[in-house]
Amino acid sequence: MQYNRLGHAVFYTRYHLVISTKYRRKIFTSGMADYLKLKILEVQRHHPEIVIHEANTDQDHAHILLSVAPKPALSQAVSLIKANTARDMRAKFPFLGKVYWGFDGIWSVGYFISTVGVNESVVRRYIEQQGREDSGQATLELE
Repeated sequence: MQYNRLGHAVFYTRYHLVISTKYRRKIFTSGMADYLKLKILEVQRHHPEIVIHEANTDQDHAHILLSVAPKPALSQAVSLIKANTARDMRAKFPFLGKVYWGFDGIWSVGYFISTVGVNESVVRRYIEQQGREDSGQATLELE
């Protein structure tokens, strides 16, 4: 197990976060998805309380395996990820301003998050397999 250290805290937390595009629009082509993954990973450089372990996308959503220090609320970490990536994506891909009629974000308001326990390896494989199957759902192999 790898423990994270920050200031006066040592922690081991793993969360599986899923954020979807507004209106579930399928906007992530392979190039955009690669850029988004870079921007997701970049969040941890500016916010050391957030550690991104894995990130991947499908056409209309992103899966992220992350750790968050006990200090910020989990919702604040999600907001930081969504705000920073949306800003950078809209700056890099101006057509998103037309797709979303001038709204600030590209992400839907809600999100899914769950803690990851002993099945972290299963979640990692699931995230790695995003976008590989035609049905839009990666098949989980539990063994």
